[in-house]
Amino acid sequence: MTTGLWVLLAYAAGLVALGAWIGRRVAAAGSFFVADRKLGPVLLFATVLAANLGAGTTVGAAGLGYRDGLSAWWWVGSAGIGTILLALWVGPRIWKVAARHGLLTMGDYLDLRYGRSVRLLIAVLLWFATLTIVSGQLIAMAEIVSVVAGTPRWIGALLGGIVVIVYFSAGGLVASAWVNLVQLVVLLAGFAVAIPWALSDIGGWAAIEATAARTSPDYLNLWQGGGSGWVYIALLAPAFIISPGLVQKVYGATGPRAIRIGLLAAGVGLVLFAFAPTVLGMIARVYDPALASREQALPMLLATALPPALGLLGLAAVFSAEVSSADAGLFMLSTSLSKDLYKGFLRPEATSRQVLRVARGAAIAGGTLGVLLALWLESVIASLTIFYSILSVSLFVPVAAGLHSRRAGVPEALAAIGAGLAALGAVHIFAPADAPALLDRTLIGLIVSAAAFALVALVRARRGDARRTLDIEREQG
Repeated sequence: MTTGLWVLLAYAAGLVALGAWIGRRVAAAGSFFVADRKLGPVLLFATVLAANLGAGTTVGAAGLGYRDGLSAWWWVGSAGIGTILLALWVGPRIWKVAARHGLLTMGDYLDLRYGRSVRLLIAVLLWFATLTIVSGQLIAMAEIVSVVAGTPRWIGALLGGIVVIVYFSAGGLVASAWVNLVQLVVLLAGFAVAIPWALSDIGGWAAIEATAARTSPDYLNLWQGGGSGWVYIALLAPAFIISPGLVQKVYGATGPRAIRIGLLAAGVGLVLFAFAPTVLGMIARVYDPALASREQALPMLLATALPPALGLLGLAAVFSAEVSSADAGLFMLSTSLSKDLYKGFLRPEATSRQVLRVARGAAIAGGTLGVLLALWLESVIASLTIFYSILSVSLFVPVAAGLHSRRAGVPEALAAIGAGLAALGAVHIFAPADAPALLDRTLIGLIVSAAAFALVALVRARRGDARRTLDIEREQG
């Protein structure tokens, strides 16, 4: 067994021990789900930023940088834009609703705003979709372990699954927040050291420019190049505004001020961090322009292009990122199954302890299924794209509109969800592979979802006006 693998195993064991120790104090659903609403700006910043710095923002984004160049910035940058909007717009509004009504999950909000049918539909839909985000993190962990120790994918996926299942199922949000703080420190330290060292080692930015000249005329174009560019806003920004896992972390805040400060800092951090994996991927292309898989770019660079000690720090940093995002996925899985499905429909009379027990069981089941799915899906970006697309087109319009409109109800929400998903599927099936950016399936799905919501609201409003007019005429007659 290599030294690198021993270091990763020791680090993983430390995360498990910390999460289990904190989890000893978690005995009620309120602590597990929303940390008793005691997250201040610092912990909220740490847990949101760490949850967002995962497989997609490290291994996946570096792979896009390796393939497409500077335009890969938009993958992480769009997530930062969405987080800023969550801080300034949706977050404070939905926290007030959650605090007033004692809400613990996104499903609670949907039930309060639209009713049980919408809650059930979204809970079932997102439970299966969220498995893809867990599997994406495990795929990235498997790539790291494979580069370090030469092991097959299933060993790395299993190791990552065990780590995140144990510490998250023990303590929920409160354990996740403190472990995320440790992970964030390791991640930022690793990247802060890796970038200047690797860039200096290849001869500076001039080496990247020389590679870009041989690769593509758009390799240094920030707006669009290859398959990356500004169009990622449609896929990622809405998803990060209304992600059930992030909104539930918002529920755990002490108040709107903590949300604005903590999430705004996290959003700005993502916007700035977006350059790090992009540049590392471009540096990796200078080292090896013919990798078998672009998502090996970051692990390869950290394992072979840096001195052993710095490389291990970088690999531990990336491993931290995947673990922190995997626990965000388990967060959505466990709360959705236990609170939205089990207590919401199967056993409304269930006690807090019973809901907590089901939540922990759901985390174990979700992590296990995520490991199996990681062995089937091809790449980090492919798995995350499935999740973000479904999340954006099904949930963004009902949640955002519901915070601003009191008249809209179940018909509008169901129309938005159904039309958005139908448009997403239709564009995916029928759009040509070389379709322009404006035909992006998530962008079209969002537009159709909003149009369906508005159309049904307009029809219902006119019918209501017609009924009121008829009632007045009857009274006058």
